[in-house]
Amino acid sequence: MSNSIDPQANPLPSLAAHHMDPHSYPDGVAFLDGQYLPMSQAKISVLDWGFLHSDATYDTVHVWNGRFFRLDLHLDRFFGGLKKLRMTIPLDREGVAEILHNCVALSGHRAAYVEMLCTRGTSPTFSRDPRDAVNRFMAFAVPFGSVANAEQLQRGLHVAISDKVRIPPASVDPAIKNYHWLDLVRGLYDAYDRGAETALVLDFNGNVAEGPGFNVFCVDDGRLSTPAVGVLPGITRRTVFDLCAEAGLAVKAADVSVAALRRSDEVFITSTAGGIMPVTVIDGAPVADGNVGAITRRLMAVYWQKHEDPAWSSPVRYS
Repeated sequence: MSNSIDPQANPLPSLAAHHMDPHSYPDGVAFLDGQYLPMSQAKISVLDWGFLHSDATYDTVHVWNGRFFRLDLHLDRFFGGLKKLRMTIPLDREGVAEILHNCVALSGHRAAYVEMLCTRGTSPTFSRDPRDAVNRFMAFAVPFGSVANAEQLQRGLHVAISDKVRIPPASVDPAIKNYHWLDLVRGLYDAYDRGAETALVLDFNGNVAEGPGFNVFCVDDGRLSTPAVGVLPGITRRTVFDLCAEAGLAVKAADVSVAALRRSDEVFITSTAGGIMPVTVIDGAPVADGNVGAITRRLMAVYWQKHEDPAWSSPVRYS
């Protein structure tokens, strides 16, 4: 039997002049190549190193009640990541801040998830040398989203501790916010398989590290601890340290074993996507009495109060 293909029976498909995207996207505005666009029109090439190799850095900041929260700290981290990855963009801090303001203002969102990112970009010749790629800056604003939904914020998240190990800092500096999430995604599926809502993964020493897009804290005898090694130094994590300093609460970064986390008086997670969020079940067992703890509730309340404080937040220019 012949394996040849009859060109008359199987003619070549036609070549489309433009891509027609059948997918749906959140309502928002993106900045790309000097243009402000609806989210549905913001695209990157399949040859971009950010897509092919996860060679990118980014940062996210949120807007609440029309105000950016701690934008300066997010800009610090973003520009720090660019420097460490040897990327350059034709914008300074003020230029990036202006673009973020414009994305939010054009979207009209009063509560928004706002991202700035830079990919390695593409090489005109498809070179494998990263120095030949043209770095590409992008930004977008979409409606605010949270790791925990309204119900979970009230009764606490149910978390599973996965045996997956977070990429060690000797391989990828965790201070560079990046899209290397396969360890975190595998941890999420471990959690889902066990009936939990989200996951924590381990560091290279078998201690608790972090979760997909969040840090974790535990409270014991009124003292707070958060993992110190191999984790993103989150802005909300830092905010908890600042809030504790104001409130006179003891807090430290240190190794947190799986056993120590399970027997804690209180546990909560922190993220720009949701703020301070309680955890009341770990691996199917309640944390202490299974209720959201007093210190967690106290920090949650003051965290959102700070969003109206000009020392911690700045208004979006909507017109």
